[in-house]
Amino acid sequence: MKNDIRQDWSLEEIHNIYNEPLLELVFKAATLHRQYNDTAEVQVCTLLSIKTGGCSEDCSYCPQAARYNTGVNVQALMKHDEVMEYAQKAKDAGSTRFCMGAAWREVRDNRDFDRVLEMVKGVNQMGMEVCCTLGMLTDTQAQKLAEAGLYAYNHNLDTSKEHYSEIITTRTYDDRLQTLDNVRKAGVTVCCGGIIGLGETHEDRIKMLHTLATMPEHPESVPINSLVAIKGTPLENNTKVDIWDMVRMIATARILMPKTMVRLSAGRTEMSVAEQALCFMAGANSIFAGDKLLTTPNPSFDEDNAMFNLLGLQPRKAFKEEKQYLRELVEA
Repeated sequence: MKNDIRQDWSLEEIHNIYNEPLLELVFKAATLHRQYNDTAEVQVCTLLSIKTGGCSEDCSYCPQAARYNTGVNVQALMKHDEVMEYAQKAKDAGSTRFCMGAAWREVRDNRDFDRVLEMVKGVNQMGMEVCCTLGMLTDTQAQKLAEAGLYAYNHNLDTSKEHYSEIITTRTYDDRLQTLDNVRKAGVTVCCGGIIGLGETHEDRIKMLHTLATMPEHPESVPINSLVAIKGTPLENNTKVDIWDMVRMIATARILMPKTMVRLSAGRTEMSVAEQALCFMAGANSIFAGDKLLTTPNPSFDEDNAMFNLLGLQPRKAFKEEKQYLRELVEA
């Protein structure tokens, strides 16, 4: 019998789950994962930086902030054909979701946004789930993206509301939540998670998970990122996140949001196949594939294919939820 999906988690409940003995926590998460999801399937996503660097934000972890000297060269918005070529290569390599990221503080109603809308249409026509992460959105902009065929929008919370101002001062936590609300109202699925290793406490992690798990609808995707400390950023000397912290976050997210795609995101290059396997067992069922995540290194497609073969995993098909819904309608 499946548990009911809940949005009424208390901080105390999440605290108790998060702090369970690790093996017991992983067992509970793995059991729930098996009830709600096909554990042999992993969603393979590719993330492309379509406009790199020069961002006016001051996110302490980000090498694309204009105010930090990180060696990232500013690049204008890519051309449509270049993006389509990259998307096709990602699809051929097994990706079913293609995410385009632009280093903008917010979307502006200009020719660049019009070009992004055309890119969304193009990737959608390839039969891939198309995702964007472009910064803050108005409700009208979210609607335009939806009409162009956008499937998902990524806008991470990064950390708890209490710790947020230690990491970013150029926008507020409520700004982030407003963009997520605009995305949801436009009928676009929500991709929203965070980063661990920002100098936060375990309580900050619990509070971030509480915010995600008590939204009116759980995000369809929750990326769990491990900080990749980049030289030139304020967090360049932060210590590497312990693998057990990643496993604990993934397992807790899986228990709180049983049907959500929990994405093992940034930091995978630092993990062995055995460590990644433990994350999959704890409930991760999505990864980013390809040599880069925006500007940071990522395992290659070939490395991931070898890992999938070893672990008996296979890529999840695109639009699976919609296809299942249509099948149920026909059968009814």
